[in-house]
Amino acid sequence: MKENRKVLVAGTGKSGIAAAKMILKMGGEVVLYNSNAELDDYEVMKEFRPGDQIELVKGRLYPTQTRGVNLAIVSPGISLTSDFIAVLDREKIPVIGELELAYQASKGKLAAITGTNGKTTTTALVGEILKKQYEDVHVVGNIGNPFTAEALDTNDNSATVVEVSSFMLETILDFHPQVSAILNITPDHLDRHGTMANYIRCKEAIAFNQTEEDYIVLNYDDPELRRFGKDKELKPKVIWFSSKEEIDEGLYLKEDCIFLKEKGTVTQLIDVHDLKLLGRHNYENVMAASAIAIKMGVSILKIVDALKAFNAVEHRIEFVRERCGVRYYNDSKGTNPDAAIQALNAMPGPTILIAGGYDKQSEYDEWVKLFKGKVKYLVLLGQTRDKISACCKKYGFTDIMYAEDMNEAVKACASYADEGDYVLLSPACASWGMFSNFEERGKVFKEYVNQL
Repeated sequence: MKENRKVLVAGTGKSGIAAAKMILKMGGEVVLYNSNAELDDYEVMKEFRPGDQIELVKGRLYPTQTRGVNLAIVSPGISLTSDFIAVLDREKIPVIGELELAYQASKGKLAAITGTNGKTTTTALVGEILKKQYEDVHVVGNIGNPFTAEALDTNDNSATVVEVSSFMLETILDFHPQVSAILNITPDHLDRHGTMANYIRCKEAIAFNQTEEDYIVLNYDDPELRRFGKDKELKPKVIWFSSKEEIDEGLYLKEDCIFLKEKGTVTQLIDVHDLKLLGRHNYENVMAASAIAIKMGVSILKIVDALKAFNAVEHRIEFVRERCGVRYYNDSKGTNPDAAIQALNAMPGPTILIAGGYDKQSEYDEWVKLFKGKVKYLVLLGQTRDKISACCKKYGFTDIMYAEDMNEAVKACASYADEGDYVLLSPACASWGMFSNFEERGKVFKEYVNQL
């Protein structure tokens, strides 16, 4: 980005604030925009220093307020069909996302990870592995710190791993990781993307600027990704992983071990019993992370050391406590049915499940089909509870309770759980409407569990 540019940043959440601060550090001037006319000016502006070249604009955006603006940055949570985007288009102001802005300013090696589920665990795991090899490692994106908060701190010797969502990939131009990964593709965010075709196209955009010198890690068991990986137009070299088949080249799970097969040579990477992670989906995450790390130049020995030491990330099948022989797990990041299926499959015994939340226009049939013989009771919260309940009854599952809030839900689980049972928060829905995000939902759950 050229110095002295005037940039409009849309969004005053974590990503928007980080992007604005980055532009200011680069000598630019910021117009910070939020469509909410009732926004608290003080809460936003306290993030900045007195004298910063920044103007806050709220409510409807008028062309006169874009005078002198030559670039717009849109936060991932903002739809490109929003009314103010039309104003930017009419004024011929180019629009990019926070991911693209950070990429253009960053240095060093870059790995990028997307997929419907498993992104956070895989990204965190790659970060821990890279720390065995590189002195300066940045783990950014959806996982916590926005890429823009750290991009200016990278150098030619840095290694960055970024968790990227379909929303972030909608607004890239030149974004080009040396190693990318798509972990899986199942229905999600259809309230935003409209169709599966649009959603898939956004995910696959992670490879659009990659070249023949780069690598992409793909799930061989996912039919859509297998098709994509064999597309003649795909430029990067494909590294496959599979938890179901012994593949000719790549990483695969056979019985209780993960193997690496390269040019006919088979190496045992790790026995899954040496991992601290539960579930087949996590073994897939381990394979994907290992493949990425190998192509980022990390030795097998260092990879195995990191794998053995790695603990589950917060809010993803996170063990909370054991009480009266009942084990409690927080999977608040299970915000869609496929993620919830993986969490439920990871539970080794009878499970009391807390679910429900904001409706992302998901279908729950495949998830509900697993309940028989696995779920003792289902405790439902939020906007989707009637929809999920109706789906359950369609398949003959009727052990359902409603709760008005998380406190009531946790107490209900504790009263119905027997020794040897598992209590799992895995909502299959977004948190909006009851909580600001899945992190808050998970923390509230843990607080109430620890108060029992």
